[in-house]
Amino acid sequence: MGFPWKRNLYVLWLGVFFCSTAYSMSIPFMSLFLAHDLGVTKNVALWSGFAFGITFLAGALISPYWGSLADKYGRKPMLLRSGFALCVVYILNSLVQTPFQLIAVRILSGLLAGYVPAAIALVATNTPEKRVGFSLGIMSTAGAAGGIIGPMIGGVVSKFLGYRESFLMAGAVVFISAMIALVFVREQNFDRTKERSHVLDDLKQAKANGPFMRYLGIVMIVTASVMVLEPLLSLYVLDLGAAASDASLSSGIIFSAVGVATVLAAPFWGKIGEKIGYQNTLLIGLLGGALGNMLQLFFHSLAGFGILRFIYGLFFAAVFPALNALIVKTTDPDFRGRAFSLNQSSSQLGNMAGPIAGGALAGYVPIPAVFVLNGVLLAGVAVYMFTSRGRFSKIKRTSVEAAKSLSDRG
Repeated sequence: MGFPWKRNLYVLWLGVFFCSTAYSMSIPFMSLFLAHDLGVTKNVALWSGFAFGITFLAGALISPYWGSLADKYGRKPMLLRSGFALCVVYILNSLVQTPFQLIAVRILSGLLAGYVPAAIALVATNTPEKRVGFSLGIMSTAGAAGGIIGPMIGGVVSKFLGYRESFLMAGAVVFISAMIALVFVREQNFDRTKERSHVLDDLKQAKANGPFMRYLGIVMIVTASVMVLEPLLSLYVLDLGAAASDASLSSGIIFSAVGVATVLAAPFWGKIGEKIGYQNTLLIGLLGGALGNMLQLFFHSLAGFGILRFIYGLFFAAVFPALNALIVKTTDPDFRGRAFSLNQSSSQLGNMAGPIAGGALAGYVPIPAVFVLNGVLLAGVAVYMFTSRGRFSKIKRTSVEAAKSLSDRG
């Protein structure tokens, strides 16, 4: 009987779905929680932005350390650590009484998170190579599906019970993710007797792999390109004529359009990547995302905007599964846990930089111009990839050779 990679895939899909649902049913209401429960009346946006950003920064800094542990002890222990720790963090969120306590808990959340990248790394390293693209495409739909369901549940709970109760419910949901990993996930054996790598050596080893470093750069850019629009979409919905009383509902529907498109298209792109290559799939996704952003200049109705965002999502759904598959292709198996943790660090930095850039740009140019600039950025990345294909394909040295070089240099 072979290794149960399909069971891992389906079980971890559920785990990531529940983890994403827990996040999206509580965190989007952070600013309202600050104003309603913590008594913040001035600079609410500033407090909310800091509460978001500090989590991403903490996560980016700690991820390489968790990756080092994952490659020595396995990805399943990282799933358990992050799942049960996040359950406690959500409970602490429900208990805070001051904004400073909230910031402290948000830092703790960034330091202890890591369920989703650990799940992706486990799937990537325990799936037959010819099915990696398909599997990562399936996995990317889990987060999107949770992002669709979570805000609706969180909105109902916070309205009828309260914001603290939504955090408690999120803790219960993420506890399910941890229990799923504990009971059902299987992982191939690890050599726990080998010496654990040091983070500084891991960074040097990653730097020696040029294609991998370039993909990390693309991860940061495309994540920032998604997040640059986050603080602007609700405002743009108002500009398009939505009534203030309906703005949250209209924004929620448009937010969900991209998630629905991702759920529908990501498995398809995973299969396409196995046939035409992940670089080509990534190029298509980047160009489709670029065009979807640029066309916003010509759509000035809520219906048109929603349809365009859905079409954008159909193409952009190709990007992250292709990037994850390319990271698998350009790294050695014994470095994969660290590779995906560095990938998370890049993503976290993009999550932090995107909203800051979007808010700054919106202060100087109209919101449609931000969409166009975002499209130009994605198109530029695609052009760079196309004109530098050899630099993305060729691995100069394996991880083993890089490690030997590092040891030779003392």
